[in-house]
Amino acid sequence: MKNALITGANKGIGFETAKQLLENGYFVFIGSRNLENGKLAVQKLHEAGFENAEAIQLDVTDMASVENAKLEIGNKIEILDVLINNAGINGGFPQAALEASAEAFHNVMDTNLYGVVRVTQAFIDMLKKSNEPRIVNVSSSGCSLTLHCDPSWKYYSHKAAVYTASKAAMNMYTINLAYELRDSPFRINAVCPGFVATDFNGHRGTGTVEEGGMRIAKYAMIGAEGPTGKFISEEHNPETGETPW
Repeated sequence: MKNALITGANKGIGFETAKQLLENGYFVFIGSRNLENGKLAVQKLHEAGFENAEAIQLDVTDMASVENAKLEIGNKIEILDVLINNAGINGGFPQAALEASAEAFHNVMDTNLYGVVRVTQAFIDMLKKSNEPRIVNVSSSGCSLTLHCDPSWKYYSHKAAVYTASKAAMNMYTINLAYELRDSPFRINAVCPGFVATDFNGHRGTGTVEEGGMRIAKYAMIGAEGPTGKFISEEHNPETGETPW
């Protein structure tokens, strides 16, 4: 049985992605900043017939929390096959480039970029023990520099200076990570779940959590022939998923 860790998995797309992996025979650690919320999520999964799930307290902005999660998971398993860096915040709206404070940028980066760095570096040794290690950094087509420069893009006017900067930076980290591990079995991608209706966007999204979870899980389970170091949005590009940076 393969093992997966998903950050921010107590609700929304993270929770649905956990269900998708459980359906495919994985054991899933449900990372949750609030442990009680994580336990409630696991209880829901158990009630739905999914027994191979366990809640882990994990606040990606707190290095001590990340290290404790690594220790707790490491006491249970030796090999981690999948890491899904899903935890993220939007920073609130509006986000005008001339009005958003440096502190607002820092707070969002602390979760969306630095959190990914903390968790990835903490768990990389366990991932290297897997025969087919996979890392999915949950991104958004809304952080594509190319698309945001295209007036014909349907979301061209949906600017959010803070959030998009954080995810664009995370995408760059993904590129560098995939490059450093290019001569290994790792497959590492930035994947957009689509504009999915969740608490994250006040349920304004047009897609479902089932669609979003399926897209994330797909790239967590890709084979050796799958892409690495790519930016994937199947909502933007239904044929190949590959999206301009």
